[in-house]
Amino acid sequence: MLGLYKYLFAIVIVFSGAYVNAQSQLGQPAEDSSATTARLVKDAQPYSNTIFTVRNIFITGNKKTRESIILRELVFKKDEQYTLQDLTNKFELSKSLLMNTALFHDAIISLKEFEGSEIDVLVAVTERWYIFPLPYLKPVDRNLNQWLFEQHARLDRTNYGFKINYNNITGRNDKLKTTFMTGYTKQASFSYERPFIDKKMRFGLKVSASTGKTREVNYSTLNNKQQFLNDNDNYLYHFTRAGFELSYRKAIRTKHRFGFNFISEKVNDTILTLNPSYYPNERNEIAYPEFYYIMQYFNLDYNPYPTKGYATEFSLYKKGLNQQINLWQLALKASGYWPLNNKTFINLRSFAAIKLPFKQPFSNQQMLGYSDVFMQGYEYYVIDGVAGVYIKASFTKELLRFNIGIPQNKLTDNKRIPFRIYGKVFGNTGYVHHPDAKENVLSNRLLSSAGFGIDIVTFYDFVLKLEWSFNQLGQNGLFLHRRTTF
Repeated sequence: MLGLYKYLFAIVIVFSGAYVNAQSQLGQPAEDSSATTARLVKDAQPYSNTIFTVRNIFITGNKKTRESIILRELVFKKDEQYTLQDLTNKFELSKSLLMNTALFHDAIISLKEFEGSEIDVLVAVTERWYIFPLPYLKPVDRNLNQWLFEQHARLDRTNYGFKINYNNITGRNDKLKTTFMTGYTKQASFSYERPFIDKKMRFGLKVSASTGKTREVNYSTLNNKQQFLNDNDNYLYHFTRAGFELSYRKAIRTKHRFGFNFISEKVNDTILTLNPSYYPNERNEIAYPEFYYIMQYFNLDYNPYPTKGYATEFSLYKKGLNQQINLWQLALKASGYWPLNNKTFINLRSFAAIKLPFKQPFSNQQMLGYSDVFMQGYEYYVIDGVAGVYIKASFTKELLRFNIGIPQNKLTDNKRIPFRIYGKVFGNTGYVHHPDAKENVLSNRLLSSAGFGIDIVTFYDFVLKLEWSFNQLGQNGLFLHRRTTF
């Protein structure tokens, strides 16, 4: 019974934090907007074989967002020629691209007026609320299950503080984020991102900085469990990071990111007593540059919860320039979604990574179980190593779709909250190579798991996944997750 209460407590935390977060993430289109576009095009079917010229593109509803940002996402242009069928397809794609900017509650693209072989197009958007000063509360553990059951929902393993997300500051889809937190980690951070800084709208820029300290350090892994050292009187880990990123997006779906970070870290001498290989050469302090290149390709119908399309991410990291830190890391993520009918789809997701040279300090050995790189059914474990791969497959069917009416308010012009509930079955297989695994028996071993679950898509961009998973160790249980593209 205690376990059930913990799950309910976790869900309450997720949903209470999700409401405000979802307001900054609203993106699921209203269900009738596509139907509206289709109906308007259908009215013009007698002219289906005619070539039309787009005379004007009218945009309404953009009180804050600049027209250039909206026009950038449209795959049809003024003065270009199309058949009505071409326009129908381009309207659908443009709507999806607009919704995936995370700027709008809804976007409706329709034919506004005919005059001979010329047409006017109307793009009607409903903007979100863009500024959110928020209280911040979040467990520090890798996932909710670990915090609830292995750490017994300890409040001293949470970060809390104040966070400001200011999206679309200048109307150019730029984002400012500042965080001041205490609790498990004392940290101050800042970032500013602007997707386009040039007239052709191809290059973007991001700058970030953070500094902080913690009283607890994950100094080693034993039996595939994180080992922690805590000191209530002293801070065991200090860090400072500053970064710069230049992005390039020439077309619609592909984005290239080139970045540089400078990182400084220091741990207490006690950490080296417990694990001399925590940093290279038994150092307790390191400072190094990090260079990276990331290529992202997204061709998805709805990024937060895709049901059709493809996505891939390739990354190359170089940490350090000498023997103090020397790491090359290559990683590839890919995901595909294939609809079988209007309510059912299958999904394949894969991940592969390698770190060179293979001899790395403990701080560079993280592989599966961290961030969004994990295998279902192994949430209570971490699997360290220098090379790893997994494949996930799932079969998903929409079970329910309904709306709940809400009073109209400043944060949203919508009068309803849509809910979609999906049922699914899934399976995972993966492998991690570690040249010196010692007691960590899940490394250097083919792993598998399977299970079933329910996905809840609500508050437009908010996704909660409840999964009952079984692993090859004979263990099973209920696990909670947020959205995961890969």
